[in-house]
Amino acid sequence: MSDLQPVSLYGKARISKVPVVAIAPMMDWTDRHCRFFHRQLTSHALLYTEMVVADAVIHGAREPLLGFDAMEHPVALQLGGSDREKLAEAARIGEAFGYDEINLNVGCPSDRVQSGTFGACLMKVPDLVAGCVAAMKAAVKIPVTVKCRIGVDEQDPEPALDALADGVFDAGADALWVHARKAWLEGLSPKENRDIPPLDYSRVYRLKARKHNEFIGINGGIQTIDEALAHLDHVDGAMLGRAAYHTPGILAGLDAAFYGVQPEPFDFAALIDTMADYAARHIEQGGRLGHVTRHMVGLFHGLPGARRYRQILSTDATKPGAGPNVLKTAFAAVEFGGAAAEAA
Repeated sequence: MSDLQPVSLYGKARISKVPVVAIAPMMDWTDRHCRFFHRQLTSHALLYTEMVVADAVIHGAREPLLGFDAMEHPVALQLGGSDREKLAEAARIGEAFGYDEINLNVGCPSDRVQSGTFGACLMKVPDLVAGCVAAMKAAVKIPVTVKCRIGVDEQDPEPALDALADGVFDAGADALWVHARKAWLEGLSPKENRDIPPLDYSRVYRLKARKHNEFIGINGGIQTIDEALAHLDHVDGAMLGRAAYHTPGILAGLDAAFYGVQPEPFDFAALIDTMADYAARHIEQGGRLGHVTRHMVGLFHGLPGARRYRQILSTDATKPGAGPNVLKTAFAAVEFGGAAAEAA
């Protein structure tokens, strides 16, 4: 558990207009090792856990499930569920672990989520979502937020998103993050739901224009820092997802772009040393190198030597007994001399 005090990002953003930039919660990706890595690239971005089901928080092994490094702050716990009492209890547990925010998932379209009556299917029952938010707000002192889609299946995104937003803000939600796509629960796989439904950023902009006193953040298809900056002309926050995971090097420019940090060349050698030390500690505790390095494969996308770097991490780092020196060997293959970029 962390001894650090939680950070209220949303009040600060609404008063001073400082943006909130976040790395999206992504199932099977944004585990504690991924978050530690991303924190080395940006000091200010808000990080999110993978979605954790409320029942697992209450009844599971909490330290392996919820534990995180204090360096990850600010970091939010995303919960899945639709039972008010369970969500409130899980939120209390998350607050006790030191998380800076509790987020309710109303956007995941996976089959597992649908069968459990949580995730994107909750877009159809905004009153239930509002009740869950109210229960969580009553249980904790840290911000409670919601991440949703613009609608599901045959819903009209105009009334559907308005109903969800009105309900959660009336219940006390501190922020609403909107993935600017519908989720099709019938006919599309979870993977297809990340690409096939068209993006509708203007729908999120209209919501912000109507809810001008509330924090509205946008997510979905944002590939670059410049794209994120452009969204902030219309909304309060931008959330990077797969681009941050597959090409994490872009995060090295985030603090200068959004938070006024003086631009300077990023020290990738120091990053590799930090991650090698972190991996060594993880291995000493019974983990494997690949648990850490799998999140780092795309770090040098576009640089000469990046292909060899990826090959080493994808093969040697996954072998039983692999140690931190594998990461340093991979890094040695990358060239920083300004030569023409290698084809990805």
